[in-house]
Amino acid sequence: MAVSIKSEKEIELMRVSCKNLSVMFDELEKIIKPGISTWEINKVGEEIIRDFGCIPNFKNYEGYPASICASVDDCVIHGIPSEKQILKEGQIISIDVGACLDGFHGDAARTYAVGEISDLARKMIEAAEASFWAGMEYAKEGNHLHEISGAIEKKAKSYGCSVIRDF
Repeated sequence: MAVSIKSEKEIELMRVSCKNLSVMFDELEKIIKPGISTWEINKVGEEIIRDFGCIPNFKNYEGYPASICASVDDCVIHGIPSEKQILKEGQIISIDVGACLDGFHGDAARTYAVGEISDLARKMIEAAEASFWAGMEYAKEGNHLHEISGAIEKKAKSYGCSVIRDF
């Protein structure tokens, strides 16, 4: 597999796409509350992505029916939004989403508390974020994927957590 080197303009398009997703996440945080369906979150997320002139790159990818992945509680990744899945107090939800701007993709995820959550759930969110940043310290030119993943696993273990190797 060849590495594709991006131009400054291409990198900027990816950066803008990710900044747009950051704004979308901030807006979703305002509506993620007990009583909302994951499908409603999907609709709002798609609308925001399109308002930025982006295309939701998950929608219709290999038949995927939504613009976001909405993974609630023990659903690790790629949860499919549904009108029937109504968020409840104490749950956590991870939103994974991508946006394409002029052919260049941004992809990001964020986890939210639904109302008041347990200390254990809060610790898991904290561990995941700390592990992400530990990996980012190694995500630079000259380093290898195993260095990034090793830093992530080490940080996760320091919180008493583990990583899911299948993904």
